[in-house]
Amino acid sequence: MRKIDKQQPPQLFTSWVKEKPTNINQNQRFEQLHEQHQWGIVSALRESLSAEQYYLCAYCCCSISGEQKDTMNEHVEARALAPQRALDYSNIVASCKNLGQCDNAHKGKPLPLTPLMPECETELKFSISGRVKGMTTRACVTIQTLNLGDTERNNRALIEKRKNIIQSLLFSEGLDPDDRITLEDDDIVYLLIEELKNIENGKLRPFSPVLINVVNNFK
Repeated sequence: MRKIDKQQPPQLFTSWVKEKPTNINQNQRFEQLHEQHQWGIVSALRESLSAEQYYLCAYCCCSISGEQKDTMNEHVEARALAPQRALDYSNIVASCKNLGQCDNAHKGKPLPLTPLMPECETELKFSISGRVKGMTTRACVTIQTLNLGDTERNNRALIEKRKNIIQSLLFSEGLDPDDRITLEDDDIVYLLIEELKNIENGKLRPFSPVLINVVNNFK
């Protein structure tokens, strides 16, 4: 995960929220976005969220386009648990639509560690194998809830995707994944991390927070 710094919601969404009838609650109002086919607002919300996340899924950090085909407006604190936050923009992020993980796995379960917390960048540890490990109890729970790939049995596809992109990056920089202990050149690590933080056309490299996490382990 990467800490998300929430920005202002799109004006279309803000104006629509202000029009909420007094006889319905926030959760019912949010459901009306789809019931009333308010696709312009749904799209504006999805694009705004994706842009503030530099077009990375809030949870697994894969690439998202901000379009309906691969991006979902997702409530961090599930609407089933906190219906009063259904219209709270600070509680909504953009998630990928990959089956069995992220939004699709979250559903109505609580998330003790979220991408709205700075600790999300330190309590998850990624390895060259592509697997992720929780460094705290809440991180372990979150990994299980979102199915972020702690074991191949749980999410082999995501683990393999991360493994391939991690190894490709290391080999491209002349770093041998099997020889980490001998790596002593901090300048290489620093420059690589800075490169991974680079934003081009409003986008971060797919899985860049994962790659930074792995590279930091070389230090």
